[in-house]
Amino acid sequence: MGLLLALVSKLSTAARRLVLGQPFRSDKLAHTLLPKRIALPVFASDAMSSVAYAPEEIFLVLSVAGLSAYAMAPWIGVMVALVMLVVVASYRQNVHAYPSGGGDYEVVTTNLGPTAGLTVASALLVDYVLTVAVSMASAMSNIGSAVPFIAQHKVWFAVVAIVLLTAANLRGIRESGTAFAIPTYAFIVGMFIMLIWGFFQIYVLGDNLQAESAKFSMHSEHGDVMGFAMVFLVARAFSSGCAALTGVEAISNGVPAFRKPKSKNAATTLLLLGTIAVALLIGIIVLATKIGVKIAERPEEQLGGAPANYHQKTLVAQLAETVFAGFPLGLWLIAGATALILVLAANTAFNGFPVLGSILAQDRYLPRQLHTRGDRLAFSNGILFLAAAAIAFVVAFNAEVTALIQLYIVGVFVSFTLSQIGMVRHWTRHLRTETDPRMRRHMMRSRVINTIGFIATGAVLIVVLVTKFVAGAWIAILAMSSLFVLMKAIRKHYDTVARELAEQEAEQGEVILPSRNHAVVLVSKLHMPTLRALSYARATRPDVLEAITVNVDDSETRQLVHKWADSDITVPLKVVASPYREVTRPVLDYVKRISKEAPRTVVTVFIPEYVVGHWWEQVLHNQSALRLKGRLLFMPNVMVTSVPWQLNSSERVHDLEAQNAPGDVRRGFLE
Repeated sequence: MGLLLALVSKLSTAARRLVLGQPFRSDKLAHTLLPKRIALPVFASDAMSSVAYAPEEIFLVLSVAGLSAYAMAPWIGVMVALVMLVVVASYRQNVHAYPSGGGDYEVVTTNLGPTAGLTVASALLVDYVLTVAVSMASAMSNIGSAVPFIAQHKVWFAVVAIVLLTAANLRGIRESGTAFAIPTYAFIVGMFIMLIWGFFQIYVLGDNLQAESAKFSMHSEHGDVMGFAMVFLVARAFSSGCAALTGVEAISNGVPAFRKPKSKNAATTLLLLGTIAVALLIGIIVLATKIGVKIAERPEEQLGGAPANYHQKTLVAQLAETVFAGFPLGLWLIAGATALILVLAANTAFNGFPVLGSILAQDRYLPRQLHTRGDRLAFSNGILFLAAAAIAFVVAFNAEVTALIQLYIVGVFVSFTLSQIGMVRHWTRHLRTETDPRMRRHMMRSRVINTIGFIATGAVLIVVLVTKFVAGAWIAILAMSSLFVLMKAIRKHYDTVARELAEQEAEQGEVILPSRNHAVVLVSKLHMPTLRALSYARATRPDVLEAITVNVDDSETRQLVHKWADSDITVPLKVVASPYREVTRPVLDYVKRISKEAPRTVVTVFIPEYVVGHWWEQVLHNQSALRLKGRLLFMPNVMVTSVPWQLNSSERVHDLEAQNAPGDVRRGFLE
């Protein structure tokens, strides 16, 4: 087992270095900070990718009411764009007011209390997981439109993509940002070229561009949709289109990753993100309306005139096919960039989730392991946890975008709304003490912006809950609630441990040294491991030193006693009776009896153990010792010391390259 573990360790180390690269020193943290040109693709990939599927979701929802409902699409797009601009303006205030990287969690906790802050944290964590799941599922659907094999196995391809993205992020935030910058900028430039060339052909050249699906008729699934049903449908289309806002909050959570001046660079990046995303969102919707694109939830039922084997392309693919008619390379470049940005969209979550998890771990709401940085100064444990959770969602929902999208954006609008309420309270609190007229005007203007943001995001949250709850949003809400309860329980545990230690410190004052050290050496046979354990126990200079053996076989015990008496060992050997041939229980009772007779005495139990080099040798040795150690650790005032005895087979494991003489390790000649 030891040899196997050593080989596995060496292989895993080599693989880790191959995947992650060489580790960074802690004083190299500044190396990982991002300039704005890298920060934009790192934190904006989610919002950028949303324009690839948010407009399509609007058209898909409206298709239920037939072609007449498509006239509402541009207006819904404008409403989504206005909400996005309000949110961007609001979060610019957040970035300047709270540049430490806590984002919504810090804002809400500081201004509304820890319970509200934990609500935001649980909502964001769930939304980050869903961001990865939705992005990967959408990417596989887009790629699967061109490659049927991927469509047939999209779950496994999505899982592989998540694993690859995880590996890229484990290399460090700067490295992942550099790797993702080119595809992100390629998508942005390609989309603007497509939109500009499309509108140029329509409005300047006067070309009558018509999408492939423009000649199809579209039927309503439920006849004429009017009145409240139409209002509900528009509201649902609006809530689906608001998926374009996801990722905006990631910049406020990731301010520490920016170069100095951090808050200024983060605010500038946020403004760039909002401007580009709004322009692309409106441009895609308007161009799709102009060229007559038709997207239906059930094309085989709703699209009249479509051939029997008609394969419905995505909205972006239909736009590129129409705009670049006669230039297939343009279509392939747009399709490739879109698929790639959808894969990379998850990178926003991979940068936001670990940072938020680290802050929560520091506040004792999550395990402390999430607070530590890995070899490349990234929060490796948080990255791995996010990947595992996202894979679980992808597998559970079979990588279906339509199913996953219903769970989406609930969490982010919970955080949006509570964050804006917190910022309103933040400015109100500071206005009570601020006397400088210039600063007061700035604070009042900021408070107005955040108030508008609260009203807008709160209204969207209500719409999302009403239109998506039954369709699947309840799963996200359940996940948030469960995570909230779990984090409360973790914090309660840490608080209980801290309180327990504080109470014990108050009762005892300074740490009281034990009055005596009673050493007990466990003996099964009189051989070299036992003699080494006795020698080490004697070297610790205990007040009492004795050896004990458990009588599980009368004849063997008598032989041991006689052999012990004939030796020159001065340590007394005591025989502990065991009527039921147990080993663990008699030793525990013996140690407990010593502690009971002298409460301030520390009992140190020395257990000889073999160190072996093959997995099958581990099965043959040390089983009793492992069971005994596991029980002794729970006994107060008891110390357990393992005294290793390396067998020859272990020398290969100790150092496969070392040329030690046989027995050097046993004799203590360590390198």
